[in-house]
Amino acid sequence: MNILHMISLPVNVRALRQWAVNRGFAADEGRALHHLLNENFGKSVLQPFRFMVASGARTATIYAYSPSDAETLQQIARDFGAPDALAVCNISQLASKSMPNKWQVGRRLAFDIRVRPVRRLRRPAGEFRQQGAEVDAYLLNVLRRLPKDSCDEMQSELNAPRDQVYAQWLAERFSNAAYIENVTMTSFERSRVLRGERKSEGPDVTFQGELTVRESGRFGQILRSGIGRHKAYGYGMLLLRPPKVT
Repeated sequence: MNILHMISLPVNVRALRQWAVNRGFAADEGRALHHLLNENFGKSVLQPFRFMVASGARTATIYAYSPSDAETLQQIARDFGAPDALAVCNISQLASKSMPNKWQVGRRLAFDIRVRPVRRLRRPAGEFRQQGAEVDAYLLNVLRRLPKDSCDEMQSELNAPRDQVYAQWLAERFSNAAYIENVTMTSFERSRVLRGERKSEGPDVTFQGELTVRESGRFGQILRSGIGRHKAYGYGMLLLRPPKVT
């Protein structure tokens, strides 16, 4: 299997926002970043990725996983990147490191991940009548568990806390690759996204926690492919950290 590289790329926040306005992407940051990376480095070369910026900061960082190292990516950008797209990124400061080829079974790791916990609708539920529609996992949990004539008291009893529903959604996507020891939803908001001509609103969630590796190969594949939907737009990148000392 090819080596997986973790990439860090500094970005000028003001230049990014102006570039997004000029390109018509101002309404959706994830879409702007998607096009910026594709134009500079090629389609899906830096994916999944995570955009990290502090409030009021002038510089942000894009972290990503890629099959290419820093030197290769810098050359690709210099050869093929459009001047206006290149001006947004500090290509000379792009850095990379190689990730482990194998992950020891039983190894504990801390993680941080931003996801969009949605599910595809297999059958009509509540106001959602279109098969295949993308629905908030929490909302779908409520709609599927409640009878139409249920009273408010019953709704209160049946509705699982939002963070628990999302945590279960996350655990399902690790499957046999890893077991989540503990997890905390550190942020939640609803955001609008534009995919082609289709607009949608949904949950935007960040989790932090600890996990234990179960299967090395599958865990490595999760790093490469990311978790959940919208991975080409800034969601699903699994960032790893040292676990707490017990």
